[in-house]
Amino acid sequence: MTGEAREAGSMGEAVFEPTGDERVDAAVARLAELPGTPLPQHVEIFEDVHLRLQDTLGSADQEDSGPPVPGPRP
Repeated sequence: MTGEAREAGSMGEAVFEPTGDERVDAAVARLAELPGTPLPQHVEIFEDVHLRLQDTLGSADQEDSGPPVPGPRP
């Protein structure tokens, strides 16, 4: 279930498994701020996560290191 959220606890908080990339993990960790945050502020969090993930993807072509990206699952 790498990189996927699963519900945990009575409040239905999402638990994210580490992806192996610190930048992706840090971006996705921001989603944990959503519970208890006023709905209008969710947009700011989602935009930040999206920007961080875009930056990580954009830099992936320039880097020659890091863990291999898994292929699609059947």
